[in-house]
Amino acid sequence: MTNLLKRRTFLQGLGTTMALPLLDIMQPQLNLAAAAPAAAKAPVRTAFIFFPNGVIGPSWYPTSTGLNHEMPKSLKPLESLKSDINVISGLAQINARALGDGAGDHARCASVYLTSAHPTKTSGADIKAGVSVDQVAAQQVGHLTRLPSLELGMTRGRNAGQCDSGYSCAYSSNISWRTPSTPTAKEIVPKLAFERLFGGGAEREKQRARHLKDRQSILDLVKHDADQLKKQLGRNDQRKIDEYFTSVREIEQRIERSTHHEKIKPPEMQLPEGIPSEFQEHIRLMYDLLILAFQTDTTRVATFMVGNAGSNQTFPMVGVNSGHHELSHHRNDEKKIADIQKIDEYLTSQFAYFLNRLKATPEGNSNLLDNSMICYGSAIGDGNRHSHHDLPIILAGKGGGTIKTGFHHQVKTETPLSNLFVSMLDRAGAPVTSFGDSTGRLTVIDS
Repeated sequence: MTNLLKRRTFLQGLGTTMALPLLDIMQPQLNLAAAAPAAAKAPVRTAFIFFPNGVIGPSWYPTSTGLNHEMPKSLKPLESLKSDINVISGLAQINARALGDGAGDHARCASVYLTSAHPTKTSGADIKAGVSVDQVAAQQVGHLTRLPSLELGMTRGRNAGQCDSGYSCAYSSNISWRTPSTPTAKEIVPKLAFERLFGGGAEREKQRARHLKDRQSILDLVKHDADQLKKQLGRNDQRKIDEYFTSVREIEQRIERSTHHEKIKPPEMQLPEGIPSEFQEHIRLMYDLLILAFQTDTTRVATFMVGNAGSNQTFPMVGVNSGHHELSHHRNDEKKIADIQKIDEYLTSQFAYFLNRLKATPEGNSNLLDNSMICYGSAIGDGNRHSHHDLPIILAGKGGGTIKTGFHHQVKTETPLSNLFVSMLDRAGAPVTSFGDSTGRLTVIDS
């Protein structure tokens, strides 16, 4: 029996294109005889998440390896997800080191994280890093989705001027690089990211904006298409569509509330339009938008900068009122170390929120987390020493069943992080013989 509905089916409306989650009607029937076609295999989604300033090692790295390791304090929020992730210790980004260029470790940390290429030290227009791993994947699989890749962040940053010891701000503000001299701009405003997912080009976007003035939701614009589609669906698929629409509407309402709150804030507290004033609401909205992008197969490749390199964000929600970067130079001050650990744990808890939402999103016979690879980490290990070895790296998801999870892997010292990237590119459908300074593949993750 052939599929009754194609995977790349969209709901159309004025200025709006909405992709659909994977439905039963898009897959061959599973209860036919053994000779029937196999179920359609879900695509593997790949995301790279960056956080700045390194970690407090003793609270991050498990003290034992293998399956029976205990989760340390900073990773406790991931305890219930232990069987879905791998903690990987020992990886390095050698090209983030000075290599004769002097200070500027934070700028190098961000620019090297996904490129594995030493950046040219300049504060002018002659920036040069390398093509990042996400863009290598997008070049090979991006044509299969409406958006080749999606780049998200929390802070805009600048692409001109000097931000770190003679390095251009472009290096500190970007982890995704389309070419060695062209960083890929990230979106930090939830509303604009939402419109990127569901918009339909400049002219159609103008139409959509005009009609939304008199409507409550983007869902109104695709109502006719949705009603027609539901007539073809069974009860289970109708439930999936209803849950998907509920999720979309809930995100819309949160964006609307955050935009409204920004308009009534006193002038001295104003943020760029559409950015929630609360850090947690902002980061969770961005994570939720990334889930929608993956759930609807709008893109299979994404990056997310939780903070720009050297970020001095404060975290009063966990009692830390000093800046993150400032604290990272703790010089073994116990109070500063304790504050950095609180930040590490808090950011991990937001990552856990993302992973739990992925895991709770069914897809075929599995879930969205199982069909994803999420690399969470930084190219600075110890922020106090500006070290670029023994990096804090977590690989979440089973990569469509090709990654064995639940382990703490302690790899050989100085193993390039790019070895992990080569292995991820294989699973993303974008195989390469090498990437950056890779010396092979990271076979410890193989299932």
